[in-house]
Amino acid sequence: MTTLATQAPTFDCRVDFADELITLARADERIVAVCNDSVGSSNLTKFREEFPDRLINVGIAEQDMVGVSAGLSNAGFIPFTSAAAPFLTGRAMEQIKADIAYTHRHVVLCGQSPGMAYGELGPTHHSIEDLSWMRAVPGLEIIVPADPAQTRSAVRWAAVSGRPTYIRVPRFKVPAVTPDDAPFEAGRAVRLAEGTDVTLIAVGTMVSRALEAAGILGQEGISARVLNMTFVEPLDVAAVVAAARETGAVVTAEEGLLSGGLGAAVAKVIVETHPVAVRMLGVPSFAPTGSASFLLDHFGLTADGIAAAARDVLGRV
Repeated sequence: MTTLATQAPTFDCRVDFADELITLARADERIVAVCNDSVGSSNLTKFREEFPDRLINVGIAEQDMVGVSAGLSNAGFIPFTSAAAPFLTGRAMEQIKADIAYTHRHVVLCGQSPGMAYGELGPTHHSIEDLSWMRAVPGLEIIVPADPAQTRSAVRWAAVSGRPTYIRVPRFKVPAVTPDDAPFEAGRAVRLAEGTDVTLIAVGTMVSRALEAAGILGQEGISARVLNMTFVEPLDVAAVVAAARETGAVVTAEEGLLSGGLGAAVAKVIVETHPVAVRMLGVPSFAPTGSASFLLDHFGLTADGIAAAARDVLGRV
């Protein structure tokens, strides 16, 4: 089968993250980058070359990195704090809670290579828990861009929002899926395909696969709506309720743990407002070691897997 990935070029969104950050830093001297000896993996080499005094490398000390970022924010700077997602969220959780969210510091936490992008490095480097952990922290905006355009929009939005924010910056290459006129607003999903039988709600690397799944289902006479839920927090509650009422069935897809992430957020809204059948696709437990592509296939996080879940929720297996 010809897939969306083979029909269009794919992109490493870390490049767009870094390029947009440089553009913003040229216009606003308050913007600084903070990292944990991750200049290369965060793609901040060019930023360091252009702004050597505005990149703070604390070394492999993630708790210090977040604490320093809170102090910089308190002094009037806008820190973009960048590190591999498993270490940023796992090692510095207390500082994210107490120093950033509780004190309402304008710090942009940039989780690089989230999900299972570090595949071959195994469970210690998988960041499948981050959406669950970050959703548990009150007052923290959570953005999961789907492609280069949304990555750039996320960086721009976060720079001026004044809010504590967590951005997942994808490493796994993805095609461009965002229409030129698509909105980028907190708590607003982007509807990428119309449908009346089932709604596919996806984030990040799963969005292009959900679109492809909608194409597969369309060939079978199943009309699938596709929502890119860019903001996991705040969630677009109205879009979720409309999906439940208008299509009667929902499938969620995320590159993360099933407990506490996108699927859990969507299911809560549906249970409380308009109960319908829901299927949640994600990672059920610790993921094994293997390439990112292998792991996504292993857990059914593919176009075919999403299409199969839609058939299941509709009783058309």
